[in-house]
Amino acid sequence: MPATRSDTEPLHGRAAPGSAPEVTIVAHDIGSVGGMERQLEELVLGLDARGNRVTVVARTCRLPPGSSIEFHRVPAPGRPFLLAYPWFLIAGTLAMRRHRRGIVQATGAIVLGRVDVIAIHYCHQVGPANPSRASLLFRLHVRAAGVLKRAGERLCLRPSWTRAVVCVSDGVAEEVRRHFPRLADRVLTIHNGIDTDAFAPGVRAEEAAARRASLGIADPQLIAAFVGSEWERKGLEPAIRALALAPAWTLVVAGGGDEQAYLSLARELGVADRVKLLGVTHDIQLVYQLADAFLLPTAYESFSLVTFEAAASGLPVLVTPVSGVRELIEDGRNGFLISRDPELIAARLRALAGDGALRERLGRAARESALAYSSSRMVERHAELYERLAATAG
Repeated sequence: MPATRSDTEPLHGRAAPGSAPEVTIVAHDIGSVGGMERQLEELVLGLDARGNRVTVVARTCRLPPGSSIEFHRVPAPGRPFLLAYPWFLIAGTLAMRRHRRGIVQATGAIVLGRVDVIAIHYCHQVGPANPSRASLLFRLHVRAAGVLKRAGERLCLRPSWTRAVVCVSDGVAEEVRRHFPRLADRVLTIHNGIDTDAFAPGVRAEEAAARRASLGIADPQLIAAFVGSEWERKGLEPAIRALALAPAWTLVVAGGGDEQAYLSLARELGVADRVKLLGVTHDIQLVYQLADAFLLPTAYESFSLVTFEAAASGLPVLVTPVSGVRELIEDGRNGFLISRDPELIAARLRALAGDGALRERLGRAARESALAYSSSRMVERHAELYERLAATAG
């Protein structure tokens, strides 16, 4: 029978000790820079450490040496999406049918046929498509990709094809229930997890100080970290405009986008010397260690992993109340919930600049809240679900 479990109800019925089920994870890519790819890496390595035999069916799988993960590569292109998605839909389905063992989890609507779990990191029925480049051809491609993603979800998210739908936040779970009501009783939330040891206050302090100096940021100038690509959606423009009204702050940006357009805006506002673009970086941890606060006036997120990482790093966070963030941040207690209004953002930045005790209090509370969202907890929740599904199979 299908698993019927709400996002707040605990999972019971664990299998007997030593009976950890085999698990097959199907995904486009595992490991590397992206938030979803890093979450999958944590999941498969965590399951492996727990004693689950894990099979991965994916286009790429970048894991550290020493794991016993069995990887089956799907020969498929990574781009353009309009070719890569249907290609993997077919090739990934064939590979899954050949190599599947035990409980099968697909990462999104990426294979055809029955699986036990579909993990939803982003509901494309509502998620906005914000092109990172301005060319007409690229924007048309993004629009067509959005149509294809929504069609893929409608094709794959059906009651006869899955026993459980795992969403990364309560907000995404609400979206899936609204757009796929026939699956509502199979939807549950398992939040993304963070490495609360790696993302912690004070780690790599000497490296952070050296990096700050290399960027030409002298004391007592404060640093606000902005992490993410898709800068239009993430709100880099209002962040730069707020900077013009908060002279005590420098904005350090990690991620990729139209650098010339945003540097031009910074020059117009007279803050070009206080906007530091780092580009795409694998070392996000060091970016948080550089900073005195985290700023992300984003229009939409499904979880906002970077906000949780920043909070775990002990930073006061200023973020819009999007999915995931609403479950972490209480305005004024462990951060500030903001809008995309530059004047409001600047007012919060000025308050933080003038009150070191406030920065410390918010950062400490943010860290305490983030500890509930550890990677180990995320892996444990998945393992509990797999054991329940294995116990009710057939």
